[in-house]
Amino acid sequence: MKKRLFSMVILLVVVLSSAFAFKGYVDITNDTGYTIFYIYVSHHTSDSWEEDVLDDDVLMDGDTFRLILRDYPDSVFDIKVEDEDGDTYVFWEVDIAEEDITVTLADLEM
Repeated sequence: MKKRLFSMVILLVVVLSSAFAFKGYVDITNDTGYTIFYIYVSHHTSDSWEEDVLDDDVLMDGDTFRLILRDYPDSVFDIKVEDEDGDTYVFWEVDIAEEDITVTLADLEM
């Protein structure tokens, strides 16, 4: 009886933890007039930037990149974009469940 109860509790914990994990996407649109070479996306609780999600690709001006994110505790992320000139654009604590990103020159870090 105890073994069965323990198994049921473990199953419940697994089901509940997966039910509360964020699964979604963010669309990142390039409206800078420049080619974007790197996009870094990190959960807002992280102390460092994750790997470049574009990998070997680039994001041309006018194009949109859809990034699918799964198994995070919530939908809030920091996003850093770097263009062909090395200019960076950073968006802090973006709730990607509520909004997508359009990168413009007005977002350029000074």
